[in-house]
Amino acid sequence: MTMIGADASPNVVKDGTDAGFMADVIEESRAQPVIVDFWAPWCGPCKTLAPALEKAVKAAKGKVKLVKINIDENPAVAGQLGVRSIPAVFAFDRGRPVDGFMGAVPESQLRMFVDKLANAGGAGEAGDDDLQAALTEAATALKEGDVGGAAQIYAAVLQADPENVKAIAGLARCYLLAGEPAQAADTLALAPADKAKDPDIVSVRAAIELTATAKPVGGHAALEGKLAANPDDHAARFELANALAAGGDLEGAVTHLLAIIEKDRTWNEDAARTQLLKVFEAAGLGSELSKSGRRRLSALLFS
Repeated sequence: MTMIGADASPNVVKDGTDAGFMADVIEESRAQPVIVDFWAPWCGPCKTLAPALEKAVKAAKGKVKLVKINIDENPAVAGQLGVRSIPAVFAFDRGRPVDGFMGAVPESQLRMFVDKLANAGGAGEAGDDDLQAALTEAATALKEGDVGGAAQIYAAVLQADPENVKAIAGLARCYLLAGEPAQAADTLALAPADKAKDPDIVSVRAAIELTATAKPVGGHAALEGKLAANPDDHAARFELANALAAGGDLEGAVTHLLAIIEKDRTWNEDAARTQLLKVFEAAGLGSELSKSGRRRLSALLFS
């Protein structure tokens, strides 16, 4: 009889050794997937990863097991697997390694990693809640400037759901911010044809187009110097706005384009307004930047 409130989950986490690796990992993985966590007492990231990994494994309720191996005491298997840095995590299924990663990763990514193994011996997909949590985490990382971290999470989502539009758009934006517009365009091409007009896809496509049309100016200093000498040099201000937009500073681009419109609404056949709408599209039509920018544009046009 199980007591109410007692932990009825199976014993799925154990400490392993080089000597017991064959029995604990290889043989055991023929019954269900086994995750191996190579760690050491002096490793700070290992201490961060371990509790989150254990939590995810226990949540799988026996479909996955975890073996933790201290490489200071048991270096042989880690050496054979080519472990050069820790934490290093390997997943074994049916007696062979099938997946893995190195370094501490977000908890949502861990859940997807474990869920993928737990479902049909590693052939299943992560749950919708886990995917959504990962996408939220990636968006937060990107907003905080952690482009590499965001890219890693988006890539993990795409492993579980290759046609996830938000992950495709997010990863493309990461490439764009990293200065790789060609890779961003290639990533965007992964989106299903029927999702070509999805707002996230449209937004990143517009951002890629802004990058492609910007002229190389060798830095912003020369253009800023021209504007300091002549604030009404709309051509220089327009070039600077394009350069800022291409570099990801959409807010700066909006400010300069609105300044042109304020001085001359129809300058260069309405070029500033046309470009401003493209920047709004790149920012996302529902973004705060687009909303506030449109309010400022309306005030200029209809005042």
